[in-house]
Amino acid sequence: MAVTLMDSDGLPKVGAYRQVSVATGTRLVFVAGQVAWDAEGSTVGVGDLAAQVERCYLNVATALAEAGGTFDDVAKINVHVVDWTADKMPQLMEGIGRAAERLGAAPAPPATLLGVAALDVPEHLVEIEAVAVLD
Repeated sequence: MAVTLMDSDGLPKVGAYRQVSVATGTRLVFVAGQVAWDAEGSTVGVGDLAAQVERCYLNVATALAEAGGTFDDVAKINVHVVDWTADKMPQLMEGIGRAAERLGAAPAPPATLLGVAALDVPEHLVEIEAVAVLD
């Protein structure tokens, strides 16, 4: 495995993600921001943040698999949520949990959560991009 996740002493242990990733692999994989589209381009979970988060993570996993990787290889994730407020955190975590269950892995690399005004189409509530490192 080319990525080691850790929490540093002196930084809070958030639980939902690790504060640091150390990558030793030789191939970088940049996954474009994934939205809640199915394979046919239809939006999954219109109006349901948890369902869209789950789908985004599954789409990231599909892209990683095409490159020969898994969430174990992810060094960094960026999450963009439309009209973010702290009260949406349970829905976000529910979606991540459902994706983790389906993937058989708990995606917990360092992450940045950004609130945005809008995404590509009004139906999309979240977009998730990833950077992975492969041996």
